[in-house]
Order: sequence, then C-alpha cells, then structure tokens
Amino acid sequence: MSSLGALALCSPRSWLASCARQSILSTLTSSISVGHLTIEDAEGSHTYGAFEKDCNQVHIKVKNDNFWLRLILSGDLGFSEAYMIGEIELPDLRAAMNLWLDNQSTMEDTLSSTYTRITSTLSSAYNSFLGQTKSNARLNVIALFKAFLSSEMMYSSEGGVRGDLEIGPFPGDLEAAQRRKIPPWLAIEAAGTFGCTVDTLTLSIEQKTLAEERIAAAGLSDKIHVHLLDYRDIPSEWENAFDAFVSVEMLEHVGSKHYANYFRLVSFALKPHNATAVVSASTFPESRYSSYQAEDFMRKYMWPNSCLPSASALIQSASPHFNLERVENHAAHYPRTLREWGRRLEKNLTQEMVAKDYPGLSDKHSYEAFKRKWMYLFAYAGAGFAKGYITCHMLTFIRENDAPELCD
Repeated sequence: MSSLGALALCSPRSWLASCARQSILSTLTSSISVGHLTIEDAEGSHTYGAFEKDCNQVHIKVKNDNFWLRLILSGDLGFSEAYMIGEIELPDLRAAMNLWLDNQSTMEDTLSSTYTRITSTLSSAYNSFLGQTKSNARLNVIALFKAFLSSEMMYSSEGGVRGDLEIGPFPGDLEAAQRRKIPPWLAIEAAGTFGCTVDTLTLSIEQKTLAEERIAAAGLSDKIHVHLLDYRDIPSEWENAFDAFVSVEMLEHVGSKHYANYFRLVSFALKPHNATAVVSASTFPESRYSSYQAEDFMRKYMWPNSCLPSASALIQSASPHFNLERVENHAAHYPRTLREWGRRLEKNLTQEMVAKDYPGLSDKHSYEAFKRKWMYLFAYAGAGFAKGYITCHMLTFIRENDAPELCD
C-alpha cells in the first residue's frame, strides 16, 4: 500500500525572505569586528562580534520577515523602512547607527553579495510586493517643529561648549546653546545690534508669518523685510545693493548642478568691493563627496532631491566671484543638538498636533511610523556627525583684492 506524502508550498515572498535571512546571517559573522550585535527572530537568537566590557551592544528583534528582504534589497534604506513601520524593534537607535558606521566597509561588502546585485527592476517590484511605509507624509508644519526646536525655532546646530555630552538635559540647555551661537535671531541681531537693514528670503508662508511677528515684537519692521521668494527670482534692482550675504543650511537643497548659478546670483546682489558672503551647510568629507548621490533615508523620506556638497565643491563654484577667507567645521556641535531634539520630540509630540493638519496621521499606526521616522533621523544624522561621516562647514568669502582684516 502506498502512501501519498503532503507537499507544503510556501509563497514566493516567504521563500525569498528565508533565502535573504540565511544569506545575511551566514555572512554577518565576518562583518562585525567592532561592537556586539544580537538578532532575535522567530527561529532563535544569533550573536555577532566579540562581547567586551563597555562595548557597543545592539539588540534587534525581528517581528516580520519582510525585514530580511528590505535589508538585502535596499541596504540601510531598507533597514530604516523596517524600523519605521515596526518590522523590527530596536531599543537603542544611536547604538545601531554607531555599529553600522564602525563596521561600514565590511557591512557594505556583506550586502554586496549576489542577492544585492538583483536588478533594479526586480528590486522595485519587490518593494511594491512588500508595501510602502506609512510615513511618506512630508510635513512642514509649525506645530511639529515646536515639539523639538528651541523657543527661537532655530533649525540648525547649537553652539555647544566643552563638557559632558551624555548626562542631561538641564532646562534651557538648548536655548542657551542656540543663543550662544547668535542671540536671538540672525536678522534681528543684525538689525537690532549692528543697525543693518536686512532682506531675507523664505519659501515657507508659516516661517514668513512667524518671522514677521517676531520682527514686529522687536520693533524692527522698518529694518527687516521678509520676502516669500525663490533665490533664483531676486529682482533686478538688487544688483550690487548689499554689503553682506548669509545662508544658513539651505545649500543642501540647491543641487551640485546649480552651485555655480547660486554664487553668480550672490555675486550679482553684493557690492563689487568690501562685500562678504558667509554660507553654512551640512557637507560630505572630500573622500565621500560625489555630485551624484544615491537615494538613501534622508533623500527619500526627509529631503527629496537634496544633495550634500563638499567644502571644496562650494569653494570651486564660488571662485569666479570670490576668494575664500575662512573655513570652520561645526560638526562637533550637531550630535548633542540632534540628541536634544530627539528627547524633546519624544516628550512633546502628540498625535493631535499633526493629525489636525494631516488627517492621514489620525490612524495610530501611521502616526507611530511618522514619529519613528523623525526619531530615526535624529539618531541617523547624529551618528553621522559624531563619526565624521558627514560634516558641517561654514565658509566665508570676500571679493578679490579686498583685505580680510586690517593688520597694522
């Protein structure tokens, strides 16, 4: 008498996830040389790296096998998506970012296996198969930024001091550090303290409204004019009209193809002699900079089409119009700033604050994915600045043949 065996068929997704899991786990052994990684999933616990006293310890709990596919198809972008939609639990985001950067070269080799050489067509198909994250809403609402910025609403690095970076915060720390950089707003300080007449540009109606309210409260409405204007559309009457130009972390959104035109317009607006241009931007170190920058977490979910310059790329683009006078690197101040923003967001952000402007976030899961997106940003960028993966340069330019400072 013969018996008929049962044949169990698994779905294509389950089969691919299993293959991806086996590939990643089998190669992680040789990938972690700094720190200690524990991965827990439905089939058990797996450890990598040497456990040592005070070493960086990271624990990842896999709740959905889609994680393995996201990771092998999209690398660190897939990792961020899995975190945002809750396919993994990660108690210490910053520790995970540090582990990645400490082992970056070998980790990238791991993810450059046969599986990651899948064609972009297949990758895109399975991204659709897996489903998109629920945190695609690109918000720019005042309520959100009030949840984590200092009272001055400065969306840039604080001016920290030497000392403890881990314990804290104390009330008012962020406000004090931002005022140490410049009190209280750049335009208000320039007009109120130095008597400047200031024209400032923004593309945000909300930012224009808030700025004008604060300018009026300072009694400087006759000195500061806020224009809802793209920098490429500055009026012809501004030619050679200004003594100085300041740009704070907006060059990241200009794009490498447009740096030359950007500085051409700055030159157009500044006086031909005794004029100064100061630009600050998050940057890549020279060894990592490329005019082409592949899609990653930042460019997909936070700032689409953004491009981090390098200091030399900006200097070269400015050279037909200006001489470089000074370079400063402020990257050391950003990790603490981002850590404090994360603490404030965790404490202050509520679903009601954002759902009233974006009803799609009234769903609990969508809101949690949105919040995790911002927490991921703060940890991701903070580790990048702390490890020198990204930097933050302030460049000061002057006109040719202008003396930078009097020296008698």
